[in-house]
Amino acid sequence: MKLGYVVLYVNDPAACFDFWTNQVGMVEKSRQPAGELEVVKVGFANQDFAFELVPLALMANNPHGLDLATPSIAFSSEDLAATRQKLVLAGIEATEVGSQAGVESFAFSDNEGRWFAVTRP
Repeated sequence: MKLGYVVLYVNDPAACFDFWTNQVGMVEKSRQPAGELEVVKVGFANQDFAFELVPLALMANNPHGLDLATPSIAFSSEDLAATRQKLVLAGIEATEVGSQAGVESFAFSDNEGRWFAVTRP
């Protein structure tokens, strides 16, 4: 696994996008439709790391009771099934690999109940 991006749950996606791009100097890395909303990744042009701006409205059915005031860290892995199996064999709670908004991923929990995502790069 490697660090992929950090999820920021945002009240006003347009204002947040404007802040990170026009004020801080990041660029749009990707844009993914999510129903009537969009999830946008922003980061510096010369770096792989990004912030994923997730509208709070998408988290109405917060599946794991995430603390939406705290950013979520996402990892990436080329082989999601093998990565998940390695974590489970180490005694770590993990969801099944699934697809949400066209992105394959799974989540795992640390010893204090925080959840982390693992997606394909």
